[in-house]
Amino acid sequence: MNIQKIGFIGGGNMASSLISGLIASGHSAQHIWVSDVNSDTLKALAENLNVNTSVNNDEIISAVDVVVLAVKPQVLSSVAKSVAGLIQQKKSLVVSIAAGIGQNSLSQWLGTETPIVRCMPNTPALVLTGATALHANTQVTPEQHDLAENIMRSVGIALWVKDESELDAVTAVSGSGPAYYFLLMEAMEKAALELGLNEVTARLLVQQTALGAAKIALESSESPEHLRKRVTSPGGTTQRAIETFEQGGFSELVLKALHAARDRSIEMSKQTENN
Repeated sequence: MNIQKIGFIGGGNMASSLISGLIASGHSAQHIWVSDVNSDTLKALAENLNVNTSVNNDEIISAVDVVVLAVKPQVLSSVAKSVAGLIQQKKSLVVSIAAGIGQNSLSQWLGTETPIVRCMPNTPALVLTGATALHANTQVTPEQHDLAENIMRSVGIALWVKDESELDAVTAVSGSGPAYYFLLMEAMEKAALELGLNEVTARLLVQQTALGAAKIALESSESPEHLRKRVTSPGGTTQRAIETFEQGGFSELVLKALHAARDRSIEMSKQTENN
């Protein structure tokens, strides 16, 4: 299905990432509309990406075929309720990228007959390497299913989950995941400086090593465990480092962190449903 006009309500970081990715993958900027309460944000998007902008959400919805809700979770309820009438009138497909806001809440705000796809993308969408999980309600047609998937595939991989509750785990793994890798890179850079490398050398080595490791993992059929063992020579430097990580409870800490992120996603959803 050819993607027609796409409207973003909210022009923040994730919306900007998706818009940049859509344009980079061949979608016309003139078929993309964005609304935001911040005029500076709209000005930057218009100047940098040449997309259509407006401060009026209704104007955006009237002009497009699919509406992407990209506002902060805290204000999504009021925004969704304010545009529900027009969305119902146009029978628009709605794609939500708000973390922790479930289908029940979205349907309550937008109308039970509204076709809704809930997505959990991540920020690497900016460089066309995003990872997105999607879940559709029963109102979404096969054509709309393809439309939502095509939007997300333009900025990386897109995977459907059968059970909406899986999106909480997705949030913990890939939604928040880039920050975990940045944290490790940050720590490695600091350690490299302590070891005597200069800042430029340390940063480039860490960045290229992260890129290379990810590329090997993506192109290999082997598990990360086997890949790790292949580069860990018995009695060598890598083994000593891995043993130090393990003695510090690395795996247990990662497990605890992802459980905490998953639980927070569930909490946010429950808080929204109770409001």
